[in-house]
Amino acid sequence: MGTTAGQQLRALFYVLSPGESSFRTLEEVPDYVEKSIPFFIAFIVLEFAVSWVQQHKLPGRINDGISSLSLGILSRLPDVLFRSVDLVSYIYVWNNYKLFELPWDSPWTWYLTFLGVDFAYYWFHRISHEVNILWAAHQVHHSSEDYNLFTALRQSFLQRYTSWMFNLPMALFIPPSVFAVHLQFNLLYQFWIHTEVVTNIGPLEWILNTPSHHRVHHGRNPYCIDKNYGGTLIIWDRIFGTFEAEDAKVVYGLTHPVNSFEPILLQLRPLAHIWNTFWATPGFWNKLSVIFKGPGWGPGKPRLGLPEEIPVVTGNEVPFNPSVPAYLNCYAVVHFAVIMELYIDLLATVTTLSQENILLRIGIIILSLTSFGFLMENRPKARILEIIRCSVFLGVYKLGYLRNQLSLLDYAYEVLFSLCIAFWGIQTMRRITSSKEKHL
Repeated sequence: MGTTAGQQLRALFYVLSPGESSFRTLEEVPDYVEKSIPFFIAFIVLEFAVSWVQQHKLPGRINDGISSLSLGILSRLPDVLFRSVDLVSYIYVWNNYKLFELPWDSPWTWYLTFLGVDFAYYWFHRISHEVNILWAAHQVHHSSEDYNLFTALRQSFLQRYTSWMFNLPMALFIPPSVFAVHLQFNLLYQFWIHTEVVTNIGPLEWILNTPSHHRVHHGRNPYCIDKNYGGTLIIWDRIFGTFEAEDAKVVYGLTHPVNSFEPILLQLRPLAHIWNTFWATPGFWNKLSVIFKGPGWGPGKPRLGLPEEIPVVTGNEVPFNPSVPAYLNCYAVVHFAVIMELYIDLLATVTTLSQENILLRIGIIILSLTSFGFLMENRPKARILEIIRCSVFLGVYKLGYLRNQLSLLDYAYEVLFSLCIAFWGIQTMRRITSSKEKHL
């Protein structure tokens, strides 16, 4: 079932009525998230314009923005291959264990599901901060040292494999079609609150999760740690004692920054840290505590660690921002746009593609996002990786696996990637020659 542009826009702010967003079957439920991509782009452009007018500065950096978008794309790739774990598990419980069935077209069912999904999200989100193995999946969303709408798209591809269990009690009586709508709305609402251009929205601050409340959640200031877990509503934090109002200037990011723009590393490094800590920690129960207690826990410490061990924030922290030539930023933006087009085309045509073609496109996307991370960090091996990436893309493109519907773009892509292979080849040869001269 289709949605109008106006309905899609209102879905971003959770202001569709029950009559507009209630469906008999799961197959009728629109993919609100996929249809929101143009609005994501429009609001990001608007945020940049407003920030420039208000503060005469941009709200973010190219390297961090590309990193956030890369992580967002990476997090959505499993949906291309498999149905959402949240929905699969929910449907299984509904089909086999439901106690009774609430009417799908009742406004009361709609509002009850709204509260149920947000309540489940609060506890999932809170536990994701308080259990180390879950934090390892969630922390990628907090790893940006900027706070803007790009950050909202910075998601974990691992988190979906732990969140599903918190929704299962609703499967005992709420139809899957109703749940699927609110699962998307809850996620979409959290997009617009990742901004600094909106300061305060008045009395609604008491009820709703807002940019001000969520800025606190993303802060690494000691007063911000483990606060404001709500998705759409902030009332759960007020009820359960985790609310904190915005006070001192918030410094964003992790208490121990990862200092990388490489998406695979950002996703997996915390798991490697847990693995190493697990084997280095003596005692069976202590090893289990490394996994299931807080990320700040250590032998002899409270479950969530010691507050005094949280690094002090001075306000003079400098974000990770390797120096790269201006042309490299332009290069990354252009090539990211190409991969973004490939990703959007994959979403639109996935039902018509062979499994081999889908896997090939996913592989190219992952290789490209990894290479962009290397470029943004100006790593020595970035040149070699970019030659490999451009060669693979060009080869696959010429074989017809990635053909664009616009023949003009076909020609443009072939010229662009051929020139890039030559450019990086020359850069690599120059580097090798320079290195040899230094050793003479």
